[in-house]
Amino acid sequence: MHSQRDRSWSRREFLSALTVVGAAGVLGLQRESLAAEPPPETTQIKLIEITGICIAPQYVVKDLLRDEGFTDVQYFKAGAGIATAKALAAGNADISLNFVAPFLIQMDQGDPIVLLAGVHAGCFVLFGTERVRAVRDLKGKTVGVQALGSSQHVFLASMMAYVGLDTKKDVKWATHPSAESIRLLAEGKIDAFLGFPPDPQELRAKKIGRVVVDSGKDRPWSQYFCCMVGANRDFVRQHPHATKRALRALLKASSLCALEPQRAARLIADRGYNYDYSLESLRDIPYGKWREYDAEDTVRFYSLRLHETSMIKSSPQKIISQGTDWRFLRELKKELKA
Repeated sequence: MHSQRDRSWSRREFLSALTVVGAAGVLGLQRESLAAEPPPETTQIKLIEITGICIAPQYVVKDLLRDEGFTDVQYFKAGAGIATAKALAAGNADISLNFVAPFLIQMDQGDPIVLLAGVHAGCFVLFGTERVRAVRDLKGKTVGVQALGSSQHVFLASMMAYVGLDTKKDVKWATHPSAESIRLLAEGKIDAFLGFPPDPQELRAKKIGRVVVDSGKDRPWSQYFCCMVGANRDFVRQHPHATKRALRALLKASSLCALEPQRAARLIADRGYNYDYSLESLRDIPYGKWREYDAEDTVRFYSLRLHETSMIKSSPQKIISQGTDWRFLRELKKELKA
C-alpha cells in the first residue's frame, strides 16, 4: 500500500524531487538551454483526455509543458482509438498519445494527422477462457471489446489478421464497457476480452481468465510501439517550435513514468484509478524505450496488418511519406541523452 507521504505529494513536488535525486540529467535540457531556443509560437496547447492508465505521460506532462512556455494547457475529452484520432484531426486537440492503428485508419481516409514519435509498447493483453489458448482459437468465439473502432477492437483485428483470421466473419464482437466484459468473461458468457490498463491488472488480481497474448512480452507485438504521438497537421506546420517543445515535454514525461513509477502512479490514482493497478501498469509498460524502438518500423508493421484486414487501402510507404514527421524526434534523441 502507498504511504501517507505518497498521498500528499503534488505534481510539482514530484517533478522537483526528481531534479533533487538527479533525474535532471536523464531528462536532458536545463532551463538555460530551453531559454536559448525560439519560444513557442503559441502559449496554448490542447491535449486529449482518454480513459486508461497507459497514456500516463499525457497527465504527468502538464507542468513540463508549462516549463516549455505553454501557459494555457487544456484537455479535450474523447474516447480512445478512432474517436481520439478524429478529435485530433478536427482540431479539438493539437497533440495526443493514442494507439497507432486508429491514427493510421484516419490518416488513410485523408484526415490531417501527422505522427511524430513512439512512446511505449506493451499495454494490451488478451484474456480468454480455457477454450482459448491462442489467437487462432478465437474462430467461432465471442470476443468483448469496448466498441467497434476502439483501440481494443483495432488491435485485436490486427492480431487476428496476422494469424489469418477474417475479422468480419470468424468472430462475434460483443461491445460492452470494460467492466461489463470482465464480468461476462468471469461468467463464461464471452470467450475472450482484450484489455489495456487497468483491465489486465484487475483480471490478474481477481484471477479471471487466462493470458493468451501479452503485447508487452509476446512477439511480434512487443517489438513495436503501441502508443505513439500524433498531432494535427496544421498545428505542426504553423507552430514548429511549439510542436518540438510539446513533444519534448511528452517524452520527458514518459521518462518520468519509468524513473519514478510510484510518484506517477499517485498522480494517476488521483484521477480516480486504483493506486496498486496504476503502479503495476507503470512498472510493466516500458516507458523508457522511446529512444530505442523504431517509430517508422511500427508504422510499417501496423500499416501492413491493417491492410490485411481491409481497414486501410494505402501502402505503408504512402502512409510514412505523407503522414510522418520524424525531424523533431531525431533532434530530441540527440538533446535528451541520459
